[in-house]
Amino acid sequence: MSTQHYRYNGTVELESGAQLEGIDIGYHTFGKLNAAKDNVVWVCHALTANSDVFDWWKGIVGEGYFFNPEEHFIVCANVLSSNYGSTNPLSINPATGQPFYLDFPQVTIRDMVQAHLLLANYLGIDKIDILIGGSLGGQQALEWSIMEPERIKHLILIATNAKHSPWGIAFNESQRLALQADATFNNGTPEGGSAGLKAARSMALLSYRGYKAYNIRQHEEDDNMTDNYRASSYQSYQGDKLVNRFNAYSYWYLTKAMDSHHAGRNRGGLEKALASIKAQTLVIGIKSDILFPVEEQQYLFQHIPKAAYAEFDSFYAHDGFLIETDTLTKIISSFIKTDVRGKIIELQKIA
Repeated sequence: MSTQHYRYNGTVELESGAQLEGIDIGYHTFGKLNAAKDNVVWVCHALTANSDVFDWWKGIVGEGYFFNPEEHFIVCANVLSSNYGSTNPLSINPATGQPFYLDFPQVTIRDMVQAHLLLANYLGIDKIDILIGGSLGGQQALEWSIMEPERIKHLILIATNAKHSPWGIAFNESQRLALQADATFNNGTPEGGSAGLKAARSMALLSYRGYKAYNIRQHEEDDNMTDNYRASSYQSYQGDKLVNRFNAYSYWYLTKAMDSHHAGRNRGGLEKALASIKAQTLVIGIKSDILFPVEEQQYLFQHIPKAAYAEFDSFYAHDGFLIETDTLTKIISSFIKTDVRGKIIELQKIA
């Protein structure tokens, strides 16, 4: 299914005070909204993903999976700054008639959610039965549940946090330094910063997977090797893959948006903001995740009123939220079918 497009022609005021005169939102829908309008599953995507959730989250969303179009009206919207159908740095700046590039205004997680609200209203969605997201997607879902607590019935937060950590910001800044080190980043062309983007992706992968995954998957059998290692070629290959589908400017602004995440900003602090959430909430952590360690998910569980908590280990570390779909399905199914609020869901009891 191809990307659908919604054009909002009004003025969008961003959290920074900057304004966008109209925005485009790329999105996908699967299934149909039922007569009661109570079957909506809204998926918030992660950093460089797109709105075609059937493509990148197979095993949990799609035909025959837990979230399926036979039962659910599934929606996923591309975030502001991303180049998969929504307004982004390569969009035309109406003031100049040229792409924004680095003149694009800084967008926060809260701004991304504001765009989602416009789309939800356009689609006639008054209630969201399940709002779910991992990583940056979880940050969006958390923000939405605070901005509109009455609209969200169930909230599922995976490998995410209440505010982005200094550790996570440092990873992102290191990647942006790689972008800046590429002289073409300031050239004002769609391909600008491609070499920097490749290096940035290589850095990011280290935080997504970690020591164990590399030691097993990129292990060398030949003890006499002195060059051309599998780990080296893997980093280069993954960097090229991102360059071929993304752009350095969107990556710059999306990492800035992730850094901005702080659910308690201008709300009296984190605990007060989290206490305002009314949705029945499931928080899921991944024990091996070094980018969003489980203490961040445990904090969410401790401060969201109607929350349940589960954690699991994964060879894939942070990327486990995209890959361990069987485990996630078991946890989510237990949460949806049983009242487990305030409880810790143990995998061995639902296997």
